[in-house]
Amino acid sequence: MRFARLGPVGAEIPTVIVGGTHLDLRPITTDLDRAFFADDGLARVREAVSGGTLAPLETTGLRVGAPIARPGKILCIGLNYRDHAAETRAQLPEEPVLFMKDPSTVVGPFDTVYVPRRSVKTDWEVELGVVIGSTARYLDSPEAALEHVAGYVVSHDVSEREFQLERGGQWDKGKSCETFNPLGPELVTADEVADPQDLRLSLSVNGVKRQDGTTADMVFGVAHIIWYLSQFLVLEPGDLINTGTPAGVALGIEGQPYLRAGDVVELSITGLGTACQTMEQA
Repeated sequence: MRFARLGPVGAEIPTVIVGGTHLDLRPITTDLDRAFFADDGLARVREAVSGGTLAPLETTGLRVGAPIARPGKILCIGLNYRDHAAETRAQLPEEPVLFMKDPSTVVGPFDTVYVPRRSVKTDWEVELGVVIGSTARYLDSPEAALEHVAGYVVSHDVSEREFQLERGGQWDKGKSCETFNPLGPELVTADEVADPQDLRLSLSVNGVKRQDGTTADMVFGVAHIIWYLSQFLVLEPGDLINTGTPAGVALGIEGQPYLRAGDVVELSITGLGTACQTMEQA
């Protein structure tokens, strides 16, 4: 199944997409949030779709919001692609590198992204986002991890490199500026993604392709990441995991062509859709 949220900021309507038609989920849930996933929401939607009880939603003119409501946590894995580690001259990590983003950074896939004030190194990162569907704590092995995935989504881990690397070495403040995590356009349920380690990610800036990689190049795969994180914290329904980015970020390109107001970023992942954001000065 594929899910989306349509409408103005703060008043998005949850939908499931069937045959290209958005079906209104408000008879089932107020939103695609932690409560929805925790209360077996995916199963309830499947039953409603099968029973033909959901009405189509008129989508003309509706904004596309992030396909999940504000997550409880955004957990991010750094240096998780071999080619990205190489371009930044970093050693491959022996364990997943964990940092967190402010959940308020989540915006829609076509929303404006703000270049922070005093920023000179705003960078792009296309990533596979993993949405947790059920509580995971102290998992016994990676083999059990994918059972806890609700679905996958295109995630843009926008980063301010000076804030991240040159202002005390605290990654979070270079990752948590407003609008720094566009998400979507759709949440694609795990059963529709045959292998999360066989997806192609791409990103272009002003029509120039900058990133073109595959999740097969991850240092730590999705299952390993979920298992690993569960040893240190509780993963809860609706949490988002950003799993890292392939090579091609501005930090690793000669001349470092960081983002400026007016730049247009387009990104996509196989089977998960395409997003596009225009940069604006904060």
